[in-house]
Amino acid sequence: MIATHATALDHGKQSQPLIIIASSLGAVFEWYDFYLYGLLATIITAQFFSGVNETTGFIFALAAFAAGFAVRPFGALVFGRIGDVVGRKNTFLVTMAIMGLSTFLVGLLPSYASVGVAAPIALVVLRLLQGLALGGEYGGAATYVAEHAPAHRRGLFTSFIQTTASLGLFAALLIVIGVRTLVGEEAFAAWGWRIPFLVSIALLVVSLWIRMQLEESPVFQKMKDEGKTSKAPLTEAFANWSNLKIVLIALFGAVVGQGVVFYTSQFYALFFLEKNLRVDGATTNILVAIALLIATPAFVLFGWLSDRIGRKWIILTGCALAALTYMPLFHALSRAANPALYAAQAASPVAVVADPRECSVQFDPVGKNKFDTSSCDIAKSFLAKAGISYANIAAPAGTVARIRIGATTIPVVDPARVTGPAKAAAIKDFGTSVRTALAGVGYPEKADPAQIDRPMVVAILAIMVLYVTMVYGPIAALLVELFPTRIRYTSMSLPYHIGNGWFGGFLPTTAFAMVAATGDIYYGLWYPIVACALTAIVGLILLPETFRRSLHD
Repeated sequence: MIATHATALDHGKQSQPLIIIASSLGAVFEWYDFYLYGLLATIITAQFFSGVNETTGFIFALAAFAAGFAVRPFGALVFGRIGDVVGRKNTFLVTMAIMGLSTFLVGLLPSYASVGVAAPIALVVLRLLQGLALGGEYGGAATYVAEHAPAHRRGLFTSFIQTTASLGLFAALLIVIGVRTLVGEEAFAAWGWRIPFLVSIALLVVSLWIRMQLEESPVFQKMKDEGKTSKAPLTEAFANWSNLKIVLIALFGAVVGQGVVFYTSQFYALFFLEKNLRVDGATTNILVAIALLIATPAFVLFGWLSDRIGRKWIILTGCALAALTYMPLFHALSRAANPALYAAQAASPVAVVADPRECSVQFDPVGKNKFDTSSCDIAKSFLAKAGISYANIAAPAGTVARIRIGATTIPVVDPARVTGPAKAAAIKDFGTSVRTALAGVGYPEKADPAQIDRPMVVAILAIMVLYVTMVYGPIAALLVELFPTRIRYTSMSLPYHIGNGWFGGFLPTTAFAMVAATGDIYYGLWYPIVACALTAIVGLILLPETFRRSLHD
């Protein structure tokens, strides 16, 4: 089996390092483009979603971030079909060009203050184009490298493709940190955030030039020369139950868990530090970048290990560890990043005592709800905006809400008794009283940089990134080996992008909406915990081991 594949490889004229470097550098660029948005979600909230309240604006910004993921499966279908019919190389050249131009244009978009609702609409359109492009990129790069690799080193070779997502995030972090430092926080928030998007045009030119040096995959070229390529890869991949069954097993037995681990450990952790723990953006970026630098080599380690002991058990172990440890790890992250907040929450927990029928979820899709028509809404709106975790305690019907901070109870404004300017003044006084009470028991407005235990924060983040390397390092080789050559690009791309685009990409939006609905800053973690547990169980029962399979049909 190994000898057969090596013989096919000998017909190629390119060196294996060139294949890996060219494929990986291009993918790094695309991930850099895609993740810039996620890193700048807080600033983008202010720039493009300033017409709604702060909590809703942040969730909308995350939703626009997720919009790029929503269309990734459709990109997988479109470009996967082209890749299986036309070829691997030309397909991922097209996806790269779409991604690069879309990213560049984000840097030129006017803000909400300039053109109103047209600004977020244009932003979402560009995010959709990015998602379509990325939907076609990954399957092409992973398939291309795997079809060049010797069978006994397939996990190792494709693991370099797996590093590209974290390296793209790391590159984006470095450029964001550099620009922030150069122009200052105020200028960065006003206009400097555009620079990382604009410089991507130079990266696009370089990446396209490098990839144009590549030849077609020898496995695909041989099949094409013999006239064995699929004429209808979508039908063969998804209308044939024997192949569709493998697609579903790959999705729920591997990729769903991999996707949520990836986005929880890197993006949700970053958002959690900045939004919930109130660590400043520059410090957050630096801490995440250091953790990525420490843990990223483990992608290659686990890819190499999967060539020796198999892909399945490494992936499922990573999912199981994530499900078991996310809750304690995020509690430890809170204690290390903002010890004053963590101590205050433990010593003086906050609760909203209110009639549940008067309480709305703190999410406003149209930007019209001021959350001031009931005492419960006034209380929860204040706490959500302040980023304070709270519990909900039901009170009898008709009860005016109150906020309990440790042993202190503060009555909330009753909007039925005051109206107009008097109500606005009363709500302002109420807010002042709550802030004073919170400060009195140790709740900080922001994380104190001097109190952040940076080594511990980096260690916790690095552990979570190690989970990413376990589930993500071997996944490309696993997916490539599950499907036949004639429909491989299409078959592997769809489950990958559903798992990563839908289950993973929507994770930050869904998790923060869960937090907004309950008031508990840790409640959103149940999303990845349940998803990882599901994957571990399904994969244990149904997922086959693939590391000794031939890629020749």
